[in-house]
Amino acid sequence: MPSVRDLRDRIRSLKNTQQITKAMKQVAAAKIRRAEAAQKRARPYADALAQMLHDLIGAVSSVDHPFMQPGKSGAPAGIVLVSADKGLAGAFNSNVIHAAEALARRQGGARYYTIGLKARNAVRRMGMPDHATWALGSGEKIDTARAAARRASDDFRHGEISEIVLVSQQLITMMSQRPQTRKLIPILASDFESARDGEAGGRPRGAIEFAPSPEFVLSRLLPKYLEFTIYSAMLETDAAFFAAQLVAMTNATDNASKLIDELTIAMNNARQAAITKELLEIVAGAEALGVE
Repeated sequence: MPSVRDLRDRIRSLKNTQQITKAMKQVAAAKIRRAEAAQKRARPYADALAQMLHDLIGAVSSVDHPFMQPGKSGAPAGIVLVSADKGLAGAFNSNVIHAAEALARRQGGARYYTIGLKARNAVRRMGMPDHATWALGSGEKIDTARAAARRASDDFRHGEISEIVLVSQQLITMMSQRPQTRKLIPILASDFESARDGEAGGRPRGAIEFAPSPEFVLSRLLPKYLEFTIYSAMLETDAAFFAAQLVAMTNATDNASKLIDELTIAMNNARQAAITKELLEIVAGAEALGVE
Protein backbone atom coordinates (compact mmCIF):
# COMPACT_ATOMS: atom_id res chain seq x y z
CA MET A 1 0.00 0.00 0.00
CA PRO A 2 1.45 3.43 -0.90
CA SER A 3 2.50 5.62 1.97
CA VAL A 4 0.92 8.95 2.82
CA ARG A 5 3.97 10.75 1.43
CA ASP A 6 3.77 8.87 -1.88
CA LEU A 7 0.08 9.63 -2.23
CA ARG A 8 0.64 13.28 -1.38
CA ASP A 9 3.35 13.52 -4.07
CA ARG A 10 1.06 11.93 -6.63
CA ILE A 11 -1.74 14.37 -5.76
CA ARG A 12 0.65 17.30 -6.10
CA SER A 13 1.81 16.02 -9.49
CA LEU A 14 -1.78 15.58 -10.69
CA LYS A 15 -2.69 19.10 -9.60
CA ASN A 16 0.25 20.49 -11.57
CA THR A 17 -0.85 18.49 -14.61
CA GLN A 18 -4.41 19.72 -14.15
CA GLN A 19 -3.22 23.32 -14.21
CA ILE A 20 -1.48 22.65 -17.53
CA THR A 21 -4.53 20.99 -19.08
CA LYS A 22 -6.76 23.85 -17.90
CA ALA A 23 -4.43 26.39 -19.48
CA MET A 24 -4.29 24.43 -22.75
CA LYS A 25 -8.08 24.16 -22.73
CA GLN A 26 -8.42 27.94 -22.42
CA VAL A 27 -5.86 28.53 -25.17
CA ALA A 28 -7.66 26.09 -27.50
CA ALA A 29 -11.00 27.77 -26.79
CA ALA A 30 -9.54 31.17 -27.69
CA LYS A 31 -7.75 29.96 -30.81
CA ILE A 32 -10.66 28.00 -32.23
CA ARG A 33 -12.71 31.18 -32.46
CA ARG A 34 -10.01 32.86 -34.54
CA ALA A 35 -9.58 29.76 -36.70
CA GLU A 36 -13.32 29.54 -37.37
CA ALA A 37 -13.43 33.25 -38.19
CA ALA A 38 -10.63 32.84 -40.74
CA GLN A 39 -12.41 29.86 -42.27
CA LYS A 40 -15.68 31.79 -42.56
CA ARG A 41 -13.90 34.74 -44.21
CA ALA A 42 -12.45 32.42 -46.85
CA ARG A 43 -15.72 30.59 -47.55
CA PRO A 44 -17.32 33.22 -49.88
CA TYR A 45 -14.21 33.23 -52.06
CA ALA A 46 -14.18 29.43 -52.18
CA ASP A 47 -17.87 29.33 -53.15
CA ALA A 48 -17.36 31.93 -55.88
CA LEU A 49 -14.32 30.07 -57.20
CA ALA A 50 -16.18 26.76 -57.36
CA GLN A 51 -19.18 28.41 -59.04
CA MET A 52 -16.97 30.07 -61.65
CA LEU A 53 -15.25 26.75 -62.33
CA HIS A 54 -18.65 25.13 -62.94
CA ASP A 55 -19.64 27.93 -65.29
CA LEU A 56 -16.41 27.77 -67.24
CA ILE A 57 -16.42 24.01 -67.72
CA GLY A 58 -20.04 24.22 -68.82
CA ALA A 59 -19.16 26.95 -71.33
CA VAL A 60 -16.21 25.29 -73.08
CA SER A 61 -16.14 22.26 -75.32
CA SER A 62 -12.54 21.25 -74.65
CA VAL A 63 -9.52 22.71 -72.91
CA ASP A 64 -5.94 21.72 -73.58
CA HIS A 65 -4.76 21.99 -69.97
CA PRO A 66 -2.75 19.34 -68.08
CA PHE A 67 -5.11 19.51 -65.10
CA MET A 68 -7.99 18.27 -67.27
CA GLN A 69 -6.05 15.43 -68.86
CA PRO A 70 -5.56 11.95 -67.36
CA GLY A 71 -2.31 11.46 -65.48
CA LYS A 72 0.52 9.22 -66.56
CA SER A 73 -0.45 5.58 -66.39
CA GLY A 74 1.55 3.58 -63.87
CA ALA A 75 2.74 6.62 -61.92
CA PRO A 76 2.01 6.71 -58.17
CA ALA A 77 -0.67 8.92 -56.71
CA GLY A 78 0.35 12.22 -55.18
CA ILE A 79 -1.11 12.61 -51.68
CA VAL A 80 -1.21 16.07 -50.11
CA LEU A 81 -1.48 15.14 -46.43
CA VAL A 82 -2.48 17.92 -44.02
CA SER A 83 -2.07 17.47 -40.27
CA ALA A 84 -1.38 19.64 -37.24
CA ASP A 85 2.07 20.64 -36.03
CA LYS A 86 1.38 19.56 -32.44
CA GLY A 87 -0.31 16.73 -30.60
CA LEU A 88 -2.30 16.44 -27.36
CA ALA A 89 -5.53 16.33 -29.37
CA GLY A 90 -6.61 12.72 -29.01
CA ALA A 91 -6.58 10.70 -32.24
CA PHE A 92 -6.80 13.80 -34.45
CA ASN A 93 -3.46 13.37 -36.24
CA SER A 94 -3.36 9.58 -36.25
CA ASN A 95 -6.79 9.35 -37.91
CA VAL A 96 -5.84 11.49 -40.90
CA ILE A 97 -2.46 9.74 -41.23
CA HIS A 98 -4.14 6.32 -41.22
CA ALA A 99 -6.55 7.54 -43.91
CA ALA A 100 -3.60 8.54 -46.10
CA GLU A 101 -1.89 5.19 -45.49
CA ALA A 102 -5.05 3.30 -46.46
CA LEU A 103 -5.30 5.33 -49.67
CA ALA A 104 -1.65 4.64 -50.50
CA ARG A 105 -2.20 0.90 -50.03
CA ARG A 106 -5.21 0.95 -52.34
CA GLN A 107 -3.26 2.88 -54.97
CA GLY A 108 -0.26 0.56 -54.72
CA GLY A 109 2.10 3.32 -53.62
CA ALA A 110 2.11 7.08 -53.31
CA ARG A 111 4.30 10.17 -53.23
CA TYR A 112 3.62 12.37 -50.23
CA TYR A 113 3.46 16.15 -49.92
CA THR A 114 3.01 16.82 -46.21
CA ILE A 115 1.75 19.96 -44.52
CA GLY A 116 2.14 19.77 -40.74
CA LEU A 117 4.94 18.42 -38.57
CA LYS A 118 2.97 15.37 -37.43
CA ALA A 119 2.38 14.30 -41.03
CA ARG A 120 6.04 14.90 -41.85
CA ASN A 121 7.21 12.73 -38.95
CA ALA A 122 4.75 9.96 -39.85
CA VAL A 123 5.91 9.84 -43.48
CA ARG A 124 9.52 9.72 -42.33
CA ARG A 125 8.70 6.75 -40.14
CA MET A 126 7.27 5.06 -43.24
CA GLY A 127 10.76 5.14 -44.72
CA MET A 128 10.39 8.26 -46.88
CA PRO A 129 12.76 10.79 -45.32
CA ASP A 130 13.12 12.90 -48.47
CA HIS A 131 9.78 14.38 -49.50
CA ALA A 132 8.24 17.81 -49.95
CA THR A 133 7.08 19.07 -46.56
CA TRP A 134 5.92 22.31 -44.95
CA ALA A 135 4.88 23.27 -41.43
CA LEU A 136 1.23 24.20 -40.95
CA GLY A 137 1.90 27.14 -38.66
CA SER A 138 5.04 28.68 -40.18
CA GLY A 139 4.56 31.83 -42.25
CA GLU A 140 1.42 32.72 -44.15
CA LYS A 141 -0.83 29.77 -44.91
CA ILE A 142 -1.60 31.02 -48.41
CA ASP A 143 2.13 31.02 -49.23
CA THR A 144 2.45 27.46 -47.92
CA ALA A 145 -0.59 26.37 -49.94
CA ARG A 146 0.82 28.03 -53.06
CA ALA A 147 4.19 26.29 -52.62
CA ALA A 148 2.58 22.87 -52.05
CA ALA A 149 0.26 23.30 -55.04
CA ARG A 150 3.14 24.36 -57.28
CA ARG A 151 5.30 21.41 -56.27
CA ALA A 152 2.52 18.83 -56.70
CA SER A 153 1.29 20.30 -60.00
CA ASP A 154 4.83 20.36 -61.43
CA ASP A 155 5.25 16.68 -60.60
CA PHE A 156 1.86 15.95 -62.21
CA ARG A 157 2.83 17.77 -65.40
CA HIS A 158 6.14 15.90 -65.57
CA GLY A 159 4.40 12.54 -65.20
CA GLU A 160 5.91 11.71 -61.80
CA ILE A 161 2.46 11.28 -60.24
CA SER A 162 -0.84 10.22 -61.83
CA GLU A 163 -3.19 12.36 -59.71
CA ILE A 164 -3.28 14.80 -56.80
CA VAL A 165 -5.37 13.71 -53.81
CA LEU A 166 -5.95 15.84 -50.72
CA VAL A 167 -6.29 14.08 -47.34
CA SER A 168 -7.22 16.37 -44.46
CA GLN A 169 -9.51 16.67 -41.46
CA GLN A 170 -13.06 17.90 -41.84
CA LEU A 171 -14.69 19.77 -38.96
CA ILE A 172 -18.14 18.21 -38.55
CA THR A 173 -18.99 19.66 -35.14
CA MET A 174 -17.03 20.82 -32.13
CA MET A 175 -17.14 17.25 -30.86
CA SER A 176 -16.51 15.47 -34.16
CA GLN A 177 -13.78 15.63 -36.80
CA ARG A 178 -13.53 13.25 -39.72
CA PRO A 179 -10.74 12.60 -42.27
CA GLN A 180 -11.80 13.32 -45.83
CA THR A 181 -10.19 12.36 -49.13
CA ARG A 182 -10.68 14.53 -52.22
CA LYS A 183 -9.24 14.04 -55.69
CA LEU A 184 -8.23 17.47 -56.95
CA ILE A 185 -6.35 16.73 -60.17
CA PRO A 186 -7.17 15.68 -62.87
CA ILE A 187 -10.50 17.48 -63.13
CA LEU A 188 -12.90 15.51 -65.31
CA ALA A 189 -15.61 17.23 -67.31
CA SER A 190 -17.98 14.43 -66.30
CA ASP A 191 -17.90 15.84 -62.78
CA PHE A 192 -19.75 18.89 -64.06
CA GLU A 193 -22.51 17.35 -66.15
CA SER A 194 -25.06 19.74 -64.73
CA ALA A 195 -22.97 22.67 -65.95
CA ARG A 196 -22.75 21.12 -69.41
CA ASP A 197 -26.53 20.79 -69.48
CA GLY A 198 -26.74 24.57 -69.23
CA GLU A 199 -27.32 24.95 -65.51
CA ALA A 200 -24.76 26.55 -63.26
CA GLY A 201 -26.32 27.49 -59.95
CA GLY A 202 -29.70 27.92 -61.58
CA ARG A 203 -28.44 30.42 -64.20
CA PRO A 204 -28.75 29.82 -67.95
CA ARG A 205 -25.58 29.24 -69.90
CA GLY A 206 -25.83 32.33 -72.00
CA ALA A 207 -26.11 34.65 -69.00
CA ILE A 208 -22.33 34.67 -68.44
CA GLU A 209 -19.70 36.10 -70.76
CA PHE A 210 -15.97 35.56 -70.31
CA ALA A 211 -13.20 37.71 -71.71
CA PRO A 212 -10.89 37.12 -73.44
CA SER A 213 -12.29 33.54 -73.74
CA PRO A 214 -13.60 30.79 -71.45
CA GLU A 215 -10.59 28.60 -72.34
CA PHE A 216 -8.12 31.32 -71.37
CA VAL A 217 -9.89 32.13 -68.09
CA LEU A 218 -10.17 28.45 -67.22
CA SER A 219 -6.46 27.85 -67.81
CA ARG A 220 -5.69 30.65 -65.35
CA LEU A 221 -8.33 29.59 -62.85
CA LEU A 222 -7.34 25.94 -62.46
CA PRO A 223 -4.01 26.61 -60.65
CA LYS A 224 -5.80 29.07 -58.35
CA TYR A 225 -8.44 26.44 -57.65
CA LEU A 226 -5.77 23.97 -56.55
CA GLU A 227 -4.01 26.53 -54.36
CA PHE A 228 -7.16 27.73 -52.64
CA THR A 229 -8.51 24.22 -52.05
CA ILE A 230 -5.31 23.34 -50.18
CA TYR A 231 -5.48 26.68 -48.34
CA SER A 232 -9.08 26.00 -47.27
CA ALA A 233 -8.06 22.54 -46.03
CA MET A 234 -5.30 24.13 -43.94
CA LEU A 235 -7.76 26.57 -42.36
CA GLU A 236 -10.21 23.77 -41.61
CA THR A 237 -7.42 21.63 -40.14
CA ASP A 238 -6.53 24.49 -37.81
CA ALA A 239 -10.12 24.82 -36.59
CA ALA A 240 -10.60 21.06 -36.30
CA PHE A 241 -7.33 20.66 -34.37
CA PHE A 242 -8.26 23.23 -31.74
CA ALA A 243 -11.72 21.68 -31.41
CA ALA A 244 -10.16 18.25 -30.87
CA GLN A 245 -7.63 19.69 -28.42
CA LEU A 246 -10.38 21.48 -26.51
CA VAL A 247 -12.27 18.19 -26.08
CA ALA A 248 -9.10 16.28 -25.17
CA MET A 249 -7.99 18.84 -22.57
CA THR A 250 -11.49 18.99 -21.09
CA ASN A 251 -11.49 15.22 -20.67
CA ALA A 252 -7.96 15.28 -19.24
CA THR A 253 -8.93 17.96 -16.71
CA ASP A 254 -12.02 16.02 -15.63
CA ASN A 255 -10.05 12.78 -15.33
CA ALA A 256 -7.39 14.53 -13.25
CA SER A 257 -10.11 15.78 -10.88
CA LYS A 258 -11.46 12.24 -10.46
CA LEU A 259 -7.99 10.83 -9.79
CA ILE A 260 -7.26 13.58 -7.28
CA ASP A 261 -10.48 12.77 -5.42
CA GLU A 262 -9.69 9.05 -5.39
CA LEU A 263 -6.10 9.61 -4.23
CA THR A 264 -7.26 12.06 -1.55
CA ILE A 265 -9.59 9.40 -0.12
CA ALA A 266 -6.80 6.83 -0.28
CA MET A 267 -4.40 9.27 1.45
CA ASN A 268 -6.92 9.96 4.23
CA ASN A 269 -7.44 6.24 4.72
CA ALA A 270 -3.69 5.68 4.83
CA ARG A 271 -3.25 8.51 7.32
CA GLN A 272 -6.05 7.14 9.50
CA ALA A 273 -4.53 3.66 9.30
CA ALA A 274 -1.14 5.04 10.33
CA ILE A 275 -2.66 6.90 13.30
CA THR A 276 -4.60 3.82 14.38
CA LYS A 277 -1.45 1.71 14.13
CA GLU A 278 0.50 4.16 16.27
CA LEU A 279 -2.25 4.21 18.89
CA LEU A 280 -2.34 0.43 18.99
CA GLU A 281 1.44 0.31 19.40
CA ILE A 282 1.27 2.82 22.28
CA VAL A 283 -1.50 0.87 24.00
CA ALA A 284 0.33 -2.43 23.48
CA GLY A 285 3.54 -0.95 24.85
CA ALA A 286 1.79 0.50 27.87
CA GLU A 287 0.17 -2.84 28.63
CA ALA A 288 3.48 -4.61 28.27
CA LEU A 289 5.06 -2.25 30.83
CA GLY A 290 2.10 -2.58 33.12
CA VAL A 291 1.23 1.08 32.96
CA GLU A 292 -2.41 1.78 33.81
